Amino acid sequence: MTVTVAIVGRPNVGKSTLFNRLVGRKIALVDDTPGVTRDRREAEGHIADLTFRILDTAGYEDVTDGSLEDRMRQQTELAIREADVILFMIDARAGVVPLDQRFAQVLRRAGKTVRLVGNKAESGASEAGLVEAFKLGFGEAIALSAEHGLGLSELYSIVLAAIDKVAAERGAQEQAVVDLMPTVDVDIIEDMFEGEGDKATLRWNPNRHLNVAIVGRSNAGKSTLINRMVGEERVLVGPEAGITRDSILVPWEWEERVINLVDTAGIRRRARVTEKLEKLAVGDSLRSIQYAEVVVLMLDATIPFEKQDLALADLVEREGRALVIAVNKWDLIEDKNAALAHLKEACERLLPQMRGVPLVTLSGLTGKNIDKLMAAIFKIERTWNTHISTARLNRWLQDMIDRHPPPAASGCRLKLRYMTQAKTRPPSFILFASRPDVLPTSYQRYLVNGMREAFDIQGSPIRLWVRAGSNNPYDDKTKRRLG
Repeated sequence: MTVTVAIVGRPNVGKSTLFNRLVGRKIALVDDTPGVTRDRREAEGHIADLTFRILDTAGYEDVTDGSLEDRMRQQTELAIREADVILFMIDARAGVVPLDQRFAQVLRRAGKTVRLVGNKAESGASEAGLVEAFKLGFGEAIALSAEHGLGLSELYSIVLAAIDKVAAERGAQEQAVVDLMPTVDVDIIEDMFEGEGDKATLRWNPNRHLNVAIVGRSNAGKSTLINRMVGEERVLVGPEAGITRDSILVPWEWEERVINLVDTAGIRRRARVTEKLEKLAVGDSLRSIQYAEVVVLMLDATIPFEKQDLALADLVEREGRALVIAVNKWDLIEDKNAALAHLKEACERLLPQMRGVPLVTLSGLTGKNIDKLMAAIFKIERTWNTHISTARLNRWLQDMIDRHPPPAASGCRLKLRYMTQAKTRPPSFILFASRPDVLPTSYQRYLVNGMREAFDIQGSPIRLWVRAGSNNPYDDKTKRRLG
């Protein structure tokens, strides 16, 4: 049985620091500057043997003017509604400030289980603030230091009590449902399971989760697209550039498969990134590319293929990730046929290392062509997982050599022995040659492009390593000699 725990409070009290400690790794950005966190972030938290869902939230601002701070407040209130237990965090050294009192009124109206946490309590300067916290009306504050790990035993008791409470409530609800159920044919129940006895399990969809990172320049529409896909205001959006800071993972189901969408901060050219917070956000976005399986590079249809777009596409290729190019704001383009032809020509010309990469035009605002985007994502994932048998690969290699033999080096003939696939994700191959150090790069490109055409590996990165080798173990003469 799991519960949802939300960490809430005013800006700069240490919510993200506690979130990172409970998750066990630094996935939320942390800095001394107030207001670093803007979206609500969720992950799996752990304290000893307890596992639970943990929500990090933006610092609460008491504004209702439609500004960015107002939208951040709304995200925090959504987390409050989702939570089973709320950790209301204050700065124990600063004591209770007016915003803490205003937030306490909001939490009392929410009707949730609220536990008061006094963070930064590692020194004697916090004692007065912990005593003062009684006036908030949530009982005694837990003395905690998220930075140093103090007070986790008290948090353990809070989460354990919440788990027991939720388990009791859900058990009562399930029993009530069972009592109302009519008699069901046993054969129908058995058809829902596979296996026998204690090993019987419910039938389920075997498709695994797919991690999809959406990256691009600032204000390209990444967050708007994610909100449209999931059907709710899950991440902050607005006219301001650079709203997203943390990389936010949003689980979403499409065609009975769970897609882990990752919204990322906009990435500008390195020379323009000077502020510490933006550097942290960009670093988080780049890490999201490393952990993704498919990367959607979001372009602005009004200014596509800027230098930074090409740099990001090249980074995805070097990281070996599958790539889909999504051209957003397509609803703003008047002559769509001419613009699409220009985009395809520019894509092939500017990204030769990713020849055949899927390109989808869409509108994140209206949701048009999201189905085409998902079809392209699934197709490139299959391509990224391509596996070719060694026999088929070597028949193809011989045809390529017969069509265009490798050039001689210093008057000596260069022999290509055989080829095998080392791994998938991305498709990676080893070519054994008599003199691998002198095989020209142009000939390697010839082989890679030939593989794209022959085996339909369009758009995916391909790795080709050339190694020294004397004999082809798949050759009939070699087999007889070794036998």
